[in-house]
Amino acid sequence: MSLPVHLAPSLADAHVGGEVRIEGDEAHHAVAVRRLAVGERVVLTDGHGRTATGPVSATGKKVFSVTVEKVVDHPEPAPALTVVQALPKGDRGELAVEVLTEVGVARVVPWAAARSVAVWKGERAARSHAKWAATAREAAKQARRPWHPVVDPLATTGQVADLLREHDLVVVLHEEATSSLATVPVPASGRVAVVVGPEGGLTPEELAAFEDAGARTVLLGTEVLRTSTAGLAACAALLSRTARWGGA
Repeated sequence: MSLPVHLAPSLADAHVGGEVRIEGDEAHHAVAVRRLAVGERVVLTDGHGRTATGPVSATGKKVFSVTVEKVVDHPEPAPALTVVQALPKGDRGELAVEVLTEVGVARVVPWAAARSVAVWKGERAARSHAKWAATAREAAKQARRPWHPVVDPLATTGQVADLLREHDLVVVLHEEATSSLATVPVPASGRVAVVVGPEGGLTPEELAAFEDAGARTVLLGTEVLRTSTAGLAACAALLSRTARWGGA
């Protein structure tokens, strides 16, 4: 049975024989909800590639401590996947972030596409971004990921185009594309970006901006997926042809 995973603010100073103290909401959930007990072995992660494993040495109301038996520094997965996710309606944004985190993306970029139904402005933007970030954090723990994804602030089309220029491969999912995603060569390392449009589809201006930034439009399949699940399908198809999933 896999050991439970809990998030530590930092494991930079963690070493075998030392102790790590976890406080706040993370500790409250572990002790009050999960009923974490002294002697139970757990895995701690800081979300930046380091994990520490050991038994719980003490618990309190909103605190617990772990005696470190093993420290591991995990290499960052390659290639690294970025998903530019157009804002979907309702709670489908959190669903998209959850499944993208589970499949192993490194970065999620919320995008205010021209035809997005949802709009992030003012306090709503801050709350929505916080929900996406919290969803990514919890999904990463559930998926036992030592590297947690970054959730960027809301981006405009121009900002997305600038970001795409930093990637080695960029694919834009589009139902009118003539090339299949299955035919796109996937680099063994570097950065790969997937752009997922909104329910209303991409505008010609958006497509032109992304193609000018080096993106290629691809067809995912004959079926039309929801914006909240299309990114998952595309990332899985790409990862299946990399060493990360044993495909290269």
